[in-house]
Amino acid sequence: GRAATIMGLAGVGDLTLTCTGTLSRNYTVGRQLGEGKGMDTGAAVAEGVKTALAIHALAEKLHVDMPLCEAVYQVIHKGVDIKTALAGLQDRPLRSEEDDVFTADFDAEMHHPSHRAAR
Repeated sequence: GRAATIMGLAGVGDLTLTCTGTLSRNYTVGRQLGEGKGMDTGAAVAEGVKTALAIHALAEKLHVDMPLCEAVYQVIHKGVDIKTALAGLQDRPLRSEEDDVFTADFDAEMHHPSHRAAR
């Protein structure tokens, strides 16, 4: 894909709307969780619920540390209290993102023959 795609309406615009639009299912799920209400039965249709599960699985497979995504996964899929998840994030040692060495080879992974059939 092209890097410019994420910066356009299809990328950042969609992300902004899904996170802030009051009619967005993802916004509704986040609001319910933030208010301590838990997720209602309709929440499972929000794409963020399934995406949190997919990101968790991919991060584990590629051995990538994604603390924010992991916290979201724990809250949505494991029933971890939001305050507990936030405390876990705040208790992590500080480190610069620039110091991270990204070792996962996404290009090789995404072009693996097993992914061709899914396209």
